[in-house]
This record gives sequence, C-alpha cells and structure tokens, in this order.
Amino acid sequence: MRPYQISVCGDSAINIVVADTISAEASALVRSAAARIQAAGIAGIEDIVPTFCAVMVAYNPETISYEELVSAAHANLDGLSAEGASAGKTIVIPVCYGGEFGPDLEHVAQFHGITPDEVVRLHTEPTYLIAMLGFLPGFAYLSGLNPDLETPRLEVPRVRIEAGAVGIGGAQTGIYPLPSPGGWQIIGRSPLRPYDAEREPAFLYAAGDSIEFEAISPDEYAEIEAALQAGTYKYREKEAM
Repeated sequence: MRPYQISVCGDSAINIVVADTISAEASALVRSAAARIQAAGIAGIEDIVPTFCAVMVAYNPETISYEELVSAAHANLDGLSAEGASAGKTIVIPVCYGGEFGPDLEHVAQFHGITPDEVVRLHTEPTYLIAMLGFLPGFAYLSGLNPDLETPRLEVPRVRIEAGAVGIGGAQTGIYPLPSPGGWQIIGRSPLRPYDAEREPAFLYAAGDSIEFEAISPDEYAEIEAALQAGTYKYREKEAM
C-alpha cells in the first residue's frame, strides 16, 4: 500500500496527500515528496507547494495530462519515506517582547495565570518547525508551541499589525512578514523581516526549516534595525542536527 494518496485539485493541479494529521513526520514526508517531484524534472509542472500534510503540484494541461502526471508521480514516489527529507536550517529570530512591541503580552500572561516573564521563557524555549508557508509571503505556520501558551485569537481582529510582529493564535505562533490585518495575540516584535522582495534571498526560511526565538531589549532592537538598514546585520543560522 502506498504511503500517500493523489487527488484532483481543480483543473490544473493535483494533491499528493501523505498524512491526515499535522506532525513532524508528516512534514518530513511532505518535504521528501516535494523534493522527489522537483528532482524528476517532469515537463509541464508549473509549481510545487508543500503544505501541512500534502504537496500541491500545479501543471499545464496543454503540456501534460492529469493521467500522465499521476503516472509520473507514482513512478517517482515509489518507496517514499520520511528519511528522504533533507535537513533544514534553524534561523534565530530576535524578538523584543511586551510594551509597544507586544501589546497583548500582559493579556496572555493573565489568561494563563503566569507572569509576562514566564510567557517569554516558555515562548523562547522550543525549536519550532516550519510546517508550511502561507497566508502572506513568508508567513510561517510553526509547530511546537508549548500548550501552556495556547491562547484564543482576538474577538475583534486589528486592522493593522506591523511587520515583524510575533503572535499567538490558538495552538500556533508565528511572525507577520508584512503589515496586515490580523487577530493573533501580539506578544512581541522582531526587527527581522521574513520576506523582503529587495533582499536576496527574499525569504529567510522555507518549509522544513526551524525557528528559535531569542528575547532582546528595546536597545538591542534598535541596534539590529540600524544594522539591517546599513546592510551590516549578520543573520544567525544553526545547522540542523
């Protein structure tokens, strides 16, 4: 029995579904499947999009038919396993928590009956796996939030959340890469930008990479912001274990 299923996704895409629940293993299977399809160089494929539990493959029906694409996918996914996933990098994201940078930090602390410092400690402890990107360019859906920090979204979303804002929405945490409306509880902000069209590469990370948050002071925030503007900031990466 194959460890995946292929289904129709509109008139010019297929979904390769590898799991029905979000997990680190599902993410590894998704990355492995995406890498195999990418490496196959199948004519007519226009885009490969990894998601939580599936890979969407968009194609040109004038170049390759649905049946031909499915046959090619089966041929290249034989023996698919999580071990085939490439190891991603870990990006260190500095965050200034609370105050003007994190207007909802106090609320999150009160909601859980802990101190703001404890919220920061719990938020910076894990290494978060990037399960997928979506919603906005560079918006990372992260797995690994401590259950003790799970907090409902705002009842009334904000009209504007600043780029770099770090928030909690239910069982997830993430970084807003661009100014946007949003309903997540904002507990801090990073001077880094996950997405910058003028930067090479434009994205700081990809699905399968990981993120570690690091608490910084307002003065350190200003220093990093100045270094970014001057083009002298050194992004910090850790090799995957």
